[in-house]
Amino acid sequence: EVLLRMHSVGICGSDVHYWQQGRIGDFVVKDPMVLGHEASGTVVKVGSGVTHLKPGDRVAIEPGVPREVDEFCKTGRYNLSPTIFFCATPPDDGNLCRYYKHSANYCYKLPDNVTFEEGALIEPLSVGIHACKRAGVTLGSKVFVSGSGPIGLVNVLVAKMMGAAAVVITDLSASRLQKAKEVGADFTIQVKNETPQEVASKVESLLGCMPEITVECTGVQACIQAGIYATRSGGTLVLVGLGPEMVTVPIVNAAVREVDIRGIFRYCNTWPVAIALLASKRINIKPLVTHRFPLEKALEAFETTRRGEGVKVMLKCDPTDQNP
Repeated sequence: EVLLRMHSVGICGSDVHYWQQGRIGDFVVKDPMVLGHEASGTVVKVGSGVTHLKPGDRVAIEPGVPREVDEFCKTGRYNLSPTIFFCATPPDDGNLCRYYKHSANYCYKLPDNVTFEEGALIEPLSVGIHACKRAGVTLGSKVFVSGSGPIGLVNVLVAKMMGAAAVVITDLSASRLQKAKEVGADFTIQVKNETPQEVASKVESLLGCMPEITVECTGVQACIQAGIYATRSGGTLVLVGLGPEMVTVPIVNAAVREVDIRGIFRYCNTWPVAIALLASKRINIKPLVTHRFPLEKALEAFETTRRGEGVKVMLKCDPTDQNP
């Protein structure tokens, strides 16, 4: 293990959800819990067996650490391990604090040209990498991203990086769609009160064809329905956003058109990829951060996220550090 002095911690919608509702699905907050799982910091101390890190190293933290080497770990899909430790998922504490201890194998050294803030953004970026891999985005793909929050935006970034020829994105908010344009979306659709079929046909007319891939980032029933209708026959719909446990969808439409529906759960094996992309400047994730607060103003930061202002709110845990 390593002891870290924390630097930058991003606030996620799930953090806000636990704070407001006290649960997400089967994960219920029963005791006080530290929030935060999008984080970077500096190594202060290393355990006796740690060789790849030393005090002073700047690292990004992968929040999911398997507790045992089970069949999922053996096949490289450790995110599916049922006993996994995960920061800020009850009963496991997160890392929104000054000092934090974590498994050394899940701390990744940041190159000098990757900032702490970028290091913290690797967590949401990882969701995009994992989703686009599961979706099979490749050279020339036409992609429909549903929802323009932070996760929709990282999927736009990664899809373009992986060779997508055109990406169309939907949202209710004009300002969020503007942000999507900034990070590389080719087309935007501001949804008002269209039916799912109408949204699907708008996607098709903007792309000039139905997309082979849809990445659904809202979890909203109508959006999942639109995702099925929009996806080309033989294509893939990846469900990233989580909403109600039971959702009514046109499953027969998907079945007879051979639309593959895939889920994702967090990510695995994404930190080295993300660090390589950031270090080589192949991806610019910096525009995602719109607000910064010191740890003392955490409540204000959480309120800002809850109100849906900006895109990504970042907390600064190290009072000695004056850099943005």
